Amino acid sequence: MSQLSKSQIKFLRSKAHKLKPVVMVGDKGLTENVIEEINNALNHHELIKVRIRTEERDDKKAMIEAICKQCNAHQVQVIGHILALYRRSDDVKIVLPK
Repeated sequence: MSQLSKSQIKFLRSKAHKLKPVVMVGDKGLTENVIEEINNALNHHELIKVRIRTEERDDKKAMIEAICKQCNAHQVQVIGHILALYRRSDDVKIVLPK
């Protein structure tokens, strides 16, 4: 997984701005089903938002790191409880700037 450049992250943030969260991490935390849902959404859309329901800042940070690692995805942005994720799929939908 190659790193994204600053201009690519900026581009993805602007694309993510109008998106609604498609997956929610609830009270049960990061279950296999949640990871599977995130992977499916990433395969389908490449850029998604995930709502993370936790009050603890450290828990949220740990969850975000786990999601990125398990889904092999890039963290684009975190605002409040909303995480924007990007992972390029085989069927490229978003062409990133260089």
